[in-house]
Amino acid sequence: MSAIPAKQKVVLIRETGGPEVLRYEEDYPVPKVHPSHILIKNRYAGVNFIETYFRTGLYPCEKPYVLGREAVGVVVAVGSSAGRFKVGDQVAYLSSGTFAQYTALPENGNISKLPDDIQESELQAVAGSLVNGLTALTLVEEAYKPQAGEFVLVYAAAGGVGQLLIQVLHARSVRVIAVASTDEKLRIAKSRGAEFLINSSSEDIVAKVLEFTDSEGVSASYDSVGKDTFETTLQAVKRKGTIVSFGNASGAVPPFSIQRLTPKNLKILRPQLYGYLATREEWEHYSSELLRLISNKELIINITNVSPLREFRQLTELLESRQTTGKLLLAIPD
Repeated sequence: MSAIPAKQKVVLIRETGGPEVLRYEEDYPVPKVHPSHILIKNRYAGVNFIETYFRTGLYPCEKPYVLGREAVGVVVAVGSSAGRFKVGDQVAYLSSGTFAQYTALPENGNISKLPDDIQESELQAVAGSLVNGLTALTLVEEAYKPQAGEFVLVYAAAGGVGQLLIQVLHARSVRVIAVASTDEKLRIAKSRGAEFLINSSSEDIVAKVLEFTDSEGVSASYDSVGKDTFETTLQAVKRKGTIVSFGNASGAVPPFSIQRLTPKNLKILRPQLYGYLATREEWEHYSSELLRLISNKELIINITNVSPLREFRQLTELLESRQTTGKLLLAIPD
């Protein structure tokens, strides 16, 4: 294995703003390996909407801030007191700072060893499904666990999380109503297991939900859009229903009076993934289940674009246009 350099290529921000503040730097320091840490040389990193939240300042961070939340790679150095992994192990992990050639993190972090003989296509699938796949699994297991036959609403149904969420729900015989902005996106949602389709550009979401559910509404709504769909969701969810608001693609939901939940006895959650992966046991449970589903081809991971690290600005503009279907990946240079 080649020597570890002192400098590396990264994508970072030094200030908040639009896509123009994204910087590709080639002389950023490679992190030091502390005794309980490991150093990973990254192969692929997934692109997620959360990068936009850090870049715009919606989520605060210390700067300079290297972007990225998920990656796959190979362990190239192990701290003096670390023993969970060895040099040469292929791993998948969640951490900040993955849009970089090298990432250092504690060995007891959210890291899973991958098979030595894993195929390149599966490696890409894992890199592109950690955030989205674990989000889908934990939303269905932890935030709201629907029973077979229940109606649920899934917004952004052809997006990275939406496609996986529909597959997880369909496998449990849940009746999924998919919402997307184009017929092409809805065709993708249907191919993943959605039973009912709503084109948000041309159809009344609430009217269609009531039509599909015999005027009752859905038991739960899984909403990654945020501000633009919140009022609609309040109307679409049935009495004693649950609103799972887990994203801000259109902006954060404005403050509202909690009394608005009273007429239908509604419940609302605003979960984030890491709150469901706070212990080693939780990480092992959900990550092993995700890797099993991928290995057994029980989940379709739709990788639509693999681009070099230096082209991240183009990918983020594509993602923020909300015209993407599936997952965007960055190939990390050697």
